[in-house]
Amino acid sequence: MSATERSLTAAHAEVKAEITRTDTKTGLLLAFVGAVLAGAWTVARDLPMNLPAYAVGGLGMAVLVAAAGLLLRSVRPNLRGRHGFPLWATLTAEEITAALSQDLSADIAGLSRVAVAKFTGLKRAVDLTCAGGALLLLAVLIAVGGAA
Repeated sequence: MSATERSLTAAHAEVKAEITRTDTKTGLLLAFVGAVLAGAWTVARDLPMNLPAYAVGGLGMAVLVAAAGLLLRSVRPNLRGRHGFPLWATLTAEEITAALSQDLSADIAGLSRVAVAKFTGLKRAVDLTCAGGALLLLAVLIAVGGAA
């Protein structure tokens, strides 16, 4: 195997590993957002709330739901994609051999685009989660301050 082929194989493995890491981070953040939504709902039922607290808290919940939507979209399987299992499931044995003998750099480029799209969705969801959490915290402060 030449140095170029080794480099391409390493790059291909690195891109696939990055997709896996991003999907893992996305799953963890999705669980966290779900827990925050459930916890905020529970706390909101027990706090004496005023109209501004409801408004800010509702906006915070909406932002967290938007973050969850971004996370779900990020990990949604692309069954029409060119990479991975769906592709292999549609090909014959001869077509798989031909596909594997094609240029590895094209596969790296395609997988890299997938990885960047997933990472961008994750980054936006993290930003929304932070904003939603801040709004929920503000709603609690308004509720506690308004009750005093």
